Amino acid sequence: MADKQPTSAEDQKQATADDQVKATAQAKPAADDAAKQPTDHKQQAQQPDPTAAKLAALTQKSAEMEDKYLRAEAEIQNMQTRFEKEQATLIKYDGQQLAKDILPVIDNLERALAVEADDEAAKGIKKGVEMTYNHLEDALKRNHVTEIGALGETFDPTKHQAVQTVPASDDQPAETVAQVLQKGYQLKDRVLRPAMVVVAQ
Repeated sequence: MADKQPTSAEDQKQATADDQVKATAQAKPAADDAAKQPTDHKQQAQQPDPTAAKLAALTQKSAEMEDKYLRAEAEIQNMQTRFEKEQATLIKYDGQQLAKDILPVIDNLERALAVEADDEAAKGIKKGVEMTYNHLEDALKRNHVTEIGALGETFDPTKHQAVQTVPASDDQPAETVAQVLQKGYQLKDRVLRPAMVVVAQ
């Protein structure tokens, strides 16, 4: 009986040692896992978020599309404004070319009226020319084609074309129109033909 007690105590010691070894073996993997976790979190933090990248790309694309839309809208508005101005100009100066073509006819009729009629036949012809001239002049006025004032007025290079100069005098101050060689005409506020004038200097 006395010999078995020490054997039992040894067995208990051996069992305790085995338990400690097992506990140590089980604790080591857990410690390794715990040591790995910070590294895994760090790797996850370093990886870019695909959702954020897609959102940034979509935001940039949206901004580019909005910029293109605003530019296109502004261009359309500019084109519309130019079109409206061109249309208004065409309407305002409608018939400009026709008026220009008629001006030489007016000049010829005025030259014909300047000729003296000696006999009754010539006077009859002159009367017809005068009536034609008056009707044509009225038609031009109704269409806003008017004669440019020149004689005695201050010389205006936008409306007058100086072809000759004469010395200024008390009756004819400098830089004024002394004589009109050919009448000038304008359509509303646009000059069709400047007046050919003699200017005092």
